[in-house]
Amino acid sequence: MEHNAVRALEALENEDVRVVLASLTEAERRALEGHWASWAHEGQLAPEGEWRTWTMLAGRGFGKTKAGAEWVSAFAREHPDASIALVAATAEEARNVMVEGRSGLLAVARIEEREAMIWEPSRRRLVFASGAQAFLYSAANPDGLRGPEHHVAWCDELAKWRNPQAAWDNLRLGLRLGERPRALVTTTPRSVAALKRILAAPLTARTGGPSWANPHTAEDFIAEAVAAHGGTRFGRQELEGVLLEDVEGSLWPRELIEKARLNGTVPREAYGRVVIGVDPPASAEGDACGIVVCGLANGVGHVLADLSVAGLSPEGWALKAAATAEAWGASRVVAEKNNGGEMVRTVLRGANVGLPVTLVHASDGKTARAEPVAVLFESGKAKFAGRFPALEDELAGLTYGGGYQGPGRSPDRADAMVWAMTELLVKRQAEPRIRSF
Repeated sequence: MEHNAVRALEALENEDVRVVLASLTEAERRALEGHWASWAHEGQLAPEGEWRTWTMLAGRGFGKTKAGAEWVSAFAREHPDASIALVAATAEEARNVMVEGRSGLLAVARIEEREAMIWEPSRRRLVFASGAQAFLYSAANPDGLRGPEHHVAWCDELAKWRNPQAAWDNLRLGLRLGERPRALVTTTPRSVAALKRILAAPLTARTGGPSWANPHTAEDFIAEAVAAHGGTRFGRQELEGVLLEDVEGSLWPRELIEKARLNGTVPREAYGRVVIGVDPPASAEGDACGIVVCGLANGVGHVLADLSVAGLSPEGWALKAAATAEAWGASRVVAEKNNGGEMVRTVLRGANVGLPVTLVHASDGKTARAEPVAVLFESGKAKFAGRFPALEDELAGLTYGGGYQGPGRSPDRADAMVWAMTELLVKRQAEPRIRSF
């Protein structure tokens, strides 16, 4: 079916369209329905030329999922021996959106293909009618991508992944089957370091567009969304699909982070006091345990290491915190009590680590706790002794007024750093805003 045929149908009145469709044979209707290139709007089709990664940055409702599912389906149709990776923020999102969703792989399959497809949720595997196989992965578990080999990959909403760089790196190392292994990234943009690195790569192609580029998106939704968010930073990102470098009202703008970067190195013995900040995970699915090392040298607080971990049991992350404290010669561990901080004290005692533990209660909002620490960086009293992309992305997402627009559901690393810096510097300058137990 030619592309012009679909455009001609779109120009007709509804009644005329029904007449034309009724006149088609069953084979013609199937051909019309299955010819994705005719129905796709600008930005939904794979770009021409040589590329290794195709990024589709677009607003909500643009049709990213539909485009991704159609691209994967076409590849599976043409390559019966294909092994395909489907990666989302969590395994549940991979299943609910990429496979079972309204625009997912099962929905876009041709009528004659659907009965032959085998969907095995318990094995996180989809077998296409051709025999090609797709496997589901959670970006919250980057090690799950370590080892498997694939021909192509579809990565959905990478900008909201908990561990985007680690997951992407492991996935990339596994894309080594066939002559032209490739990856498609469909995401609403956020200023995430991993996404910016992908976009800057020499073999990355980019498409996308605003929400209203999709003629099938409800006009009422577009009108309401534009009325509420048009012209704002949020609207430019979520509706226009524009990648913005800084979050509006960020406590740690990118410029401040770079300005606060320490030049040169400081010997470890120069730190008169080292504190480990610990922010236990609020839940086991996807959340990390923030573990950040901060030290005091010549009256200036330095962020020394981000050793945060995800996917561990309470005992597992507490042991990691204890090992970090011992390795850095810390004088104190500061842990948030709200989400299991008592576990840190218990494990430290069990490991015979004679180290004071301060359990703090997060009675104030995240921004209220973070603002005094942000001032320290602005005044030069706090520095980054190195580069910590995951931590910096979270800090850049903390905003005045209490919002968080960074990666993941919660700024676990940022919270851990704030606890440590508060213990080192803020509590000495003013009455603490936290309660110790």
